[in-house]
Amino acid sequence: MEASKLEHFKQLLLTELGRHAQYVSEDQAAALDAASDDAKESADLSLRDVIEEMALRLGDQESQMVADIDQALLRIEEGSYGICARCGSAIEERRLEALPAARYDAECQAAIEAAKGKNARPTL
Repeated sequence: MEASKLEHFKQLLLTELGRHAQYVSEDQAAALDAASDDAKESADLSLRDVIEEMALRLGDQESQMVADIDQALLRIEEGSYGICARCGSAIEERRLEALPAARYDAECQAAIEAAKGKNARPTL
């Protein structure tokens, strides 16, 4: 990939990194504040526990996005950015524009998701 395009994707990733890192702290703080307010008003400890767990899960998802972006930035440094980690083909630039942290091309991503769907267990 050309140096100018790599720089473009690096800037996209850095912008996303800042946004997601900010969400981690804001989402957790807001949910924990809501949990303490709801617990004070209703004195329902189970409600507080559920809200706190939701806050932590939101934080986990944002933290995973931060980690994915970090890994993409490392791939830029290593020279493997834009190459599918599964098949070694180039990832389409359209896909990278939409998902700058993408590790797989669209075909491999679809195969991975289909395989997960086959092994998924029913939930209540």
